[in-house]
Amino acid sequence: MNGRAWEAVRKGITRADAGEVAERVLELDEAGRREVARELPGHIAPARTAQRRLAERRRTWDWQLTQEWIEPMRVAGAGTIGGAAAVASWLYRREFARWSPASDMEPLLKVIAARPAAWQADLAVRLALRLRGSRAQADDDSAALALELLRRTGTVPPDHEPLVAAWVALPPRLPDDPLAAHLLPRMFEAEGVGRALREDRIEPPRWEWEPQHSWLRTLRDLAASGVLDREMLADGCVRRFLRGGNAADLRFFVRLHELLDPAPNPGRARDYLRLLPAAPGPIAEAALKQLRGSLDGDDAGEAVSALLFRPESKLVRAGLTWLDRLARESDGDLDHLAPALASAFLCESYPVQERTVRLAVRHAGRFTPVGAEAVREAATVLPADLLGRLSEAYGHVEPEAGLDDGFQAVALPEVERPVHEPDPFEQWLDGFVRDAPAAAGRRPPPAAVRGALMAVLNRPLSRSRLDAERTWGSVELWVEALMREAAHPGESTGQPRERLPKRRSVAAPYRMTLERCAEVLAGLRAGTLPPYLLAPPTTAAGQVGAAELVTRLEGYERAGAVALPADLQQALLRLPRAVPAEVAERAGRLTSEAGRTLARWLADRPEPRPRVLWREQRPRVVAHLEPTGLDLVDALLGGAFSARLGESMEDWHRVLPSDREALAVHLLPFASASWERPAHFSDHVSALLHQEGPGGEAVGALLAALLGERGWYMPAELAERLLLEAAATGGLPGERCGHQLGLALRAGAIRAADIRSSLESCARQGAHREVWEIMTGLLTSYLPAADERSTATHTRMLVFALDVARWAGAAGTVPVVAHLADRPRSNALVRAARVLDDHLTAREARQAS
Repeated sequence: MNGRAWEAVRKGITRADAGEVAERVLELDEAGRREVARELPGHIAPARTAQRRLAERRRTWDWQLTQEWIEPMRVAGAGTIGGAAAVASWLYRREFARWSPASDMEPLLKVIAARPAAWQADLAVRLALRLRGSRAQADDDSAALALELLRRTGTVPPDHEPLVAAWVALPPRLPDDPLAAHLLPRMFEAEGVGRALREDRIEPPRWEWEPQHSWLRTLRDLAASGVLDREMLADGCVRRFLRGGNAADLRFFVRLHELLDPAPNPGRARDYLRLLPAAPGPIAEAALKQLRGSLDGDDAGEAVSALLFRPESKLVRAGLTWLDRLARESDGDLDHLAPALASAFLCESYPVQERTVRLAVRHAGRFTPVGAEAVREAATVLPADLLGRLSEAYGHVEPEAGLDDGFQAVALPEVERPVHEPDPFEQWLDGFVRDAPAAAGRRPPPAAVRGALMAVLNRPLSRSRLDAERTWGSVELWVEALMREAAHPGESTGQPRERLPKRRSVAAPYRMTLERCAEVLAGLRAGTLPPYLLAPPTTAAGQVGAAELVTRLEGYERAGAVALPADLQQALLRLPRAVPAEVAERAGRLTSEAGRTLARWLADRPEPRPRVLWREQRPRVVAHLEPTGLDLVDALLGGAFSARLGESMEDWHRVLPSDREALAVHLLPFASASWERPAHFSDHVSALLHQEGPGGEAVGALLAALLGERGWYMPAELAERLLLEAAATGGLPGERCGHQLGLALRAGAIRAADIRSSLESCARQGAHREVWEIMTGLLTSYLPAADERSTATHTRMLVFALDVARWAGAAGTVPVVAHLADRPRSNALVRAARVLDDHLTAREARQAS
């Protein structure tokens, strides 16, 4: 055709019109088809480039517009390339990958329909076998095209599991789908089907753009109307259960089995019985529903033993109910039920163990001596209180045998106190003030001071930054301003305090440093700087020795110098907690206002009283402080603590080296907001644990929030390490931490299972006594009041507290537990409270005697 065939097809491709291309291809003879097939591979790059240029001319970047050339190219190849294998490869070339499939497959199906029937069937099978993965892909039409060709050609689908998964991933077309007869039975065997149907639900969609189709609803309705055989579907579900798999992939089949609600079938009883011991919980529950009341003899005993060996308390309780019924209905001795009781004794749930003991005691007279011995041997895993009750009916069992849970008391791990490097900024600022010239003859600071500045900034001065910034919110800018003023006196104008950022724009600890810079700059301009500063640390931990501070103030009084307010307040906050009496006496003899302030501080150091509440699953802190008249101290110890983090968080420990609780208050807003945390947050918490000062609600809440977190930012091992470090340093307020854990549990901010796991890990690493202190606070704030509903989680926490009490050798009454144990009504929670209270009071009595 001398190129005319290709030219006609090429124009359709250029216009991105798949329908036109299909029409041109169907008009071709054999020679024309060969000509087009020969030209197509070389036209891929030009077609793609032309489409992109068209998008550029339209001044838009539409991904669909840039990919409109693909479908016409596929149509042209499907209608002209000779072999079915070559066409299958052509349709899914790498160059034809796109963001979304074509909206209309008809042009493609039209040209394929013009090929011989055997060729079409061959292509359908080849496309089906190319499918991979567990679901139809959203960015191509491979599954939809293969399935449609199989339907149109009447070809038997190949035995290929991804094909079945792709079939169920698309909306159901039952009962008219010709593929259903072949693929519906396979959906219960093919891997990937459950994964593809995880999100299938029977409820109608809430929004009109959500999928309107549900396999669950379709199969249920067709089974109810008799179009599909209900027993066939139920058999398929059971076969799928027996194949095994994870619970998520089996969820669809569990829901379908529940919707079908098949009648008990003796033919499936053995299969259901095989599912009881090890199938995922929902499947075991479905099997139990089918078996309950339909088994007797050895089969019933096997079912009960399987249930009592399960880890789920719900299934174990069902097994105990069944066991009790079997015992009452059985004639003769009950020795054959001893293995089932042994399985129930192994359950970790205290209520289940307690119920098992009651059942064993109730039927004790029906066991022969051999059966009773088997029960005694199995009962050694029980807690001592339950062993005592069982011993009354079966004979004495040594109680210590039931207390060996593998716990071995070890010493707390040793922790190293962090090494603090000297603060270069403090060294520089003190040197700057000492070397600052008098107002009458200002001169640039010496080279040594300028060199110290470079160590702080690690970069040259930038005059333009000072001029560009309205407020100076970083220490670096203030240092530059001080250097400029020293080098070029009087050049800058305006009041330094006007350059300070607003109080809420930086965190209070960092603002303290900025305030000190501002007052030094103001004193430099006014010529009123003191001969030296009061706040530079004298210890590696960032504190100012009390004797040294008194000496510094005595020097001020001799020189007639006036203390800078922020500098004095920083010095006070850096004083250690323990001050010798003779130093306090020296401070009392000072006559300046700063001296009198120091004396009052030493006599009655202000302490914040924070209160932590859990709101919206996050800790909210409010601190109370009697006003001191020192504005920066009041802001640090008793102000609002929701300010922005600010900068140089590593310096906060030097601002508040002796106030652990106050610093914890500043860190607390970031404890449950991992996305807002600064880098190395755990290191800052670790440094806090080594500081001076009492720990209370804030420290406890900080550790509680981190202990309950599970994620990349704070893995359980890291939070546990911090708790162990707090215990090792003596800085763990155990009862307060437990109180906050209880509040966090009530607020739903943390999971009880996570807390039990972490506390047990810490107890086994040497913190067993500290964990008991935590549990006393936790139980006090977490256990339900008389008007509140108790849950199994409360009971499990009491059972865990009993374990911790044994590990720690705890004794004495815990009031909340004692009150709970005194309740007249008895349930699992009350019984667990009585066991714990009996253990604590009995141990206290033994210690007293």
